[in-house]
Amino acid sequence: MKIEISTRFRINVVSRILKLLYSTNKYTVRGLESYEEIQKTGRSVIISVWHSQLLSFLYNLKDHEIHALAGTHRDAELISKIAIKWGWDMIRGSSKEDGSKAYKEILKVLNKPKNTLFITPDGPTGPPRVPKPGIIRAAQRTQTVILPTSAYSTKHWGFKNWDTFLLEKPFGEIFIEYGKPFLLDKNLTVEESSNLLVKNMKKTETDNLYYANKKK
Repeated sequence: MKIEISTRFRINVVSRILKLLYSTNKYTVRGLESYEEIQKTGRSVIISVWHSQLLSFLYNLKDHEIHALAGTHRDAELISKIAIKWGWDMIRGSSKEDGSKAYKEILKVLNKPKNTLFITPDGPTGPPRVPKPGIIRAAQRTQTVILPTSAYSTKHWGFKNWDTFLLEKPFGEIFIEYGKPFLLDKNLTVEESSNLLVKNMKKTETDNLYYANKKK
């Protein structure tokens, strides 16, 4: 019982801290209409976010109905609980643990209309910016539209593990870009599909940084 109370307390405290930090930032969000247009068609969509940038999108999409994939390791537990508190539905699993179960849940989500799946294709254990094959296969199999993204913040802390995980500081500016939607052809190899995903993520990031630097 004490453990449960302690866990709930920690989740509530961190949740409030994150909301405070991110609510004090000024936001410039571009391309969100692409996401909204896909939803209007009734298709499901995958929002692809690099692991290091996920907190900006967690806050930006907190009022949306989102399914998200997270690892089962300890570091992912707190973020997952906060995401649930903010209204998201979490799928837990990784290529190393509960992978097949998570893959089946992903397919179930993507095969239903108007669902949104939030993924960090390089998470939860890296290496950074190298997509995992499971999500590639799921996107190909279901022919789900992928929306590449980028987040850039003028003020942030960086926490180093296998990646540099970003936590935005207060009173900065966050630039969020939703890029051009694309599909992964079923006839492409996993490597070809992975390269295409990375290419689209890089293009979105380049556009976002160009815009952010112009606005400075």
